[in-house]
Amino acid sequence: MLERHEIANKLQGETLVRKGLFDRYTSRPLMRIVPELNVVKIGGHGIIDYGRDVVLPLVEELGALSNNHKLLLITGGGVRVRHIMDIGLDLGMPTGVLAELTSKISEQNAIMMATLLAPFKAKRIHTSDLLEIPTLLGMGALPVTHGTPPYSLYEHPSERTNGGIPPHRTDTGAFLAAEVLGARSCILAKNVDGLYDKHPFKYPDAKLIPDISASELIAMNMEDLVIERKLIELMLECRNVKQIQIVNGHKPGMITRAINGEKIGTIIRAE
Repeated sequence: MLERHEIANKLQGETLVRKGLFDRYTSRPLMRIVPELNVVKIGGHGIIDYGRDVVLPLVEELGALSNNHKLLLITGGGVRVRHIMDIGLDLGMPTGVLAELTSKISEQNAIMMATLLAPFKAKRIHTSDLLEIPTLLGMGALPVTHGTPPYSLYEHPSERTNGGIPPHRTDTGAFLAAEVLGARSCILAKNVDGLYDKHPFKYPDAKLIPDISASELIAMNMEDLVIERKLIELMLECRNVKQIQIVNGHKPGMITRAINGEKIGTIIRAE
């Protein structure tokens, strides 16, 4: 049997899948690249698809915030994602192809938001440009990107949909960006006041959940959610982002209040 070529290091001879190995690194401190950053995700379906009456006031609010706070704006896809996904599912497209198709639409929304925010030094970036953010912020720019994670053709098949709808979509992408950058906050702007115990547009008696842990939310096994299930699952595994906050982007000033630390909307804790 031929001997394995090795380079002396702490992982020498490891398979990188041994359970005990992971325990060795659980207490390792992680670098926070931009600890003052506020990641704000603007939903496509919940915000951008409503047009100028909702988007333009939000542009002014975000622009004003960027003068005093470090922001990364991330966009969702919206109704056009649902359209292309409907066609793709009907034609039997693999999960990875659906992820590739839908990413183009959230990217279109990023281009539009960056254009609208041009007076505030907005700079549209790609998902591969996250490490350029410290430099852009140092120059006073407002980086804008789309939220679809760059798994593309390598997107994970979903257990729930048996290989259909991509599980990692724009909410999840915003959270992952916040995690890798070590952001101070991750705020998701929707068309509702937060997370409810059931769909608030269908059930008038739906109750707002102001605060809940990720583990509690998973245990509830709710029929419908205002955010992606994969995001909640990832919260239990990530290290930097300790909570996310869901606010109503149709109400002026809500994002500002969230960035200022007010407990509004729904806070989901990474527990």
